[in-house]
Amino acid sequence: MHTRIHSGKKPYSCPECGERFHVKSSLNSHVNSHNARKPYCCSHCRIQFVQSSHLENHKRVHSKEKPYCCSECGKQFAQKGTLQTHTIIHTGEMPFCCYECGKRFFEKSGLNFHMRNHTGEKPYCCSECGK
Repeated sequence: MHTRIHSGKKPYSCPECGERFHVKSSLNSHVNSHNARKPYCCSHCRIQFVQSSHLENHKRVHSKEKPYCCSECGKQFAQKGTLQTHTIIHTGEMPFCCYECGKRFFEKSGLNFHMRNHTGEKPYCCSECGK
C-alpha cells in the first residue's frame, strides 16, 4: 500500500465519476460522498452541499466577495485556505518535497504534477488521435 505513493499507482476507481485512489478506504469514503444527503442548495445555480458552511463558501463564487486579505501584499481571496496557501509565497517556504529527487514545491498540486515525471503517468488523452 505504501509503495503506491511512490509509484503513483491508483488502482481503485470510483464507478460514478472515475476519480482514482491509492487505497480502497479512500475510495470507499469518496463513494459515500456521492450518496450523502445534500440538504443545502444554492439558490443561484442549484448545486447541493452536505454542510451549510460549504454552501456559504460556495456563494462567494456568485457574489465575488473576497473577505480574506493578505497582510503582506493586500491580495484578496474568497477562501481562507487559498489565502493560507498564498502566504507561503511571501515566506519562501516550500513544504512539499518529492521523495524521489528532493525537489521542493510551494503547493501540493505542483508536487503531484511533478510526480508524473517519475511515474510516467499521462492522465490526459487527445480525443482526436489518442496520444
